[in-house]
Amino acid sequence: MPSGSHFTYRPARDELAYTFGGRIPVAHVRSGDVFTVHTEDCFGGRVRGPADLPSQVCAMPYLNPVSGPFFVEDAEPGDTLAVHISAIEPARDWGVSATFPYFGALTSTPHTATLQPPLDERVWVYDIDPTAGVVRYRATTSGHTVELPLDPMIGTIGVAPAAMEARATIVPDYYGGNLDTPELRVGTTLYLGVNVHGALLALGDGHARQGEGEACGVAVEISTITTLAVEVIKGGLPTGWPRLETDTTIMSVGCARPLEDAYRIAHQDLTAWTTDLCRLDTLDAYQLISQAGRAPIGNVCDPNYTVLAAIDKAHIPQPQPAYANAHTRLRALTSSAEEERMR
Repeated sequence: MPSGSHFTYRPARDELAYTFGGRIPVAHVRSGDVFTVHTEDCFGGRVRGPADLPSQVCAMPYLNPVSGPFFVEDAEPGDTLAVHISAIEPARDWGVSATFPYFGALTSTPHTATLQPPLDERVWVYDIDPTAGVVRYRATTSGHTVELPLDPMIGTIGVAPAAMEARATIVPDYYGGNLDTPELRVGTTLYLGVNVHGALLALGDGHARQGEGEACGVAVEISTITTLAVEVIKGGLPTGWPRLETDTTIMSVGCARPLEDAYRIAHQDLTAWTTDLCRLDTLDAYQLISQAGRAPIGNVCDPNYTVLAAIDKAHIPQPQPAYANAHTRLRALTSSAEEERMR
């Protein structure tokens, strides 16, 4: 049963993790716990202005740090971990983005070698204004500025992979990881298949906002103060790929290269999920998703690409509650915890 306890975890710089798997847990949580986690940006806070070129102030493989992992009691392989995002607050009043040589969607990379010159390395600094709800873009070679909506998200979140693997945090895959989808915002519940005893949940890589695809490979990168609630869903149908649920939508995530394989994974999983929830024939579900579904792109620059398949709940027959109604239950739990905190 949910316990509802609440604690805050703030890692020191040397406590940040750079892999999923292969790490000793930093804390234990129970099903129903609500807890707050301080996360660093993908540069570990080292890029603070235009002169801080990432190639000079950061060192591989110490990029894309995550906070954790958190050992979730009673989570065993075959279970599903539900993670509800209750709050994402920028921890600083600025964020950064950058371009890199040989990284991003519109340049040569090790996977797409060409003879064109590499991109210049450049840093953009964004003002973050939570009160106004905006992120302020400034061009680096002209006076153009524009205010964009603040839409914070968690870029990297996942559990340990199976078979004692340790995977770099920059990689998205079946266990989560660097999914880089704007859909991982406040109000979303993420479902992850548990692969090891305790699940070993970790998160980081906050974004103040990100365009779909994260074309240059770097969003508006921020450190965050993120509040989560977790619940272990025992047994049942396995969760082979990450799934998301909001009040209005269900989504499946696929991660692969090439991009069309990520698309296929996501849509096959959403078709199976819709078939199960709504007791539709598989081809009926496939047809409905083909006409009413959406395919938001997460990233097209990481070692694996990320594509989502999404369908609004209004378009499908009255579904069975997903994962025993975990989304509704965790949303209510976090709301109650916030009301208690404000008293």
